[in-house]
Amino acid sequence: MDSSKPKVIDEIFPYLRVYEDGTIERLHGTEIAPAGFDPRTGVSSKDVVLVPETGVSARLYRPNLPPKNKKLPLVVYFHGGGFFISSAGDPKYHHSMNNLVATADVIAVSVNYRLAPEHRLPAAYEDSWAALQWVASHSAGGGGGGGEAWVRDEVDFERVFLAGDSAGANIAHHLGLRIVGSGLAERMKLVGIVSVHPYFWGEDGNGLEAKDPVRKAMVDKWWQFVCPSGRGNDDPLINPFVDGAPRFKDLGCDRVLVCVAERDILRDIGWLYYETLVKSGWGGRAEIMETEGEDHVFHIFEVDSDKAQRLVTYVASFINQ
Repeated sequence: MDSSKPKVIDEIFPYLRVYEDGTIERLHGTEIAPAGFDPRTGVSSKDVVLVPETGVSARLYRPNLPPKNKKLPLVVYFHGGGFFISSAGDPKYHHSMNNLVATADVIAVSVNYRLAPEHRLPAAYEDSWAALQWVASHSAGGGGGGGEAWVRDEVDFERVFLAGDSAGANIAHHLGLRIVGSGLAERMKLVGIVSVHPYFWGEDGNGLEAKDPVRKAMVDKWWQFVCPSGRGNDDPLINPFVDGAPRFKDLGCDRVLVCVAERDILRDIGWLYYETLVKSGWGGRAEIMETEGEDHVFHIFEVDSDKAQRLVTYVASFINQ
């Protein structure tokens, strides 16, 4: 054993280790695919710094040769990874975003928010909100002064969607609440939210998670690692059903699509999210899609599978209704 190597003081197995000297070692989600032209889909992408002070950036996507004078819907996407791994440049996310942009014919802004434990929550929410403000600065209602032509010139700001998987779906939910009364709603129209395998949780399991104590204990630790609020897994950021959480009826969009997977430990929570929204008095329209025989974010790990493509096609149809 190498006694000179710093001692591990915390570990999120099998993803990340924290050493006593402060070093963070990520074991997954560190690969980066270069932005550029994707010959398979015809989609182009590039990386843009949104907030120089914090380093928050995004990967922008545009489909092949959008017609002149045709404005496209905008998808602002938040990647998953438990708030502590992965990025917009992750090869799996990059491949998935190319597929979505080509299938749905949209402009996309895939946000690189800062990760825990270097930047514990609420940093990811604040970074994602800053990304929305950056987007809104390109609209006519926001002054039209934004400098990114793909967004300023090619986006229909009356057709904006938030989307994300896992932790990213959690972010989309909270931003969908925050946008109400913020002023951003006057600068762009949030039409809908796409919530894929949303990462919500709670101290007391009420679905599949209650039947799998080993996995439940693992996920319990994840939240405590990224959010030191002292409220544990009943913090309203992770448990939107707890007393005192923002009301579902205040969600600031017209439509929501929730996607769940049959074998996902978060499946029942996804269904509870959908049912709570429908019963909340919210004035919009909700849909839910369940993929049989699949587990959490299968569409990211198996981007080219038939079931992943069916999910992307469904999302594209939802956006273009």
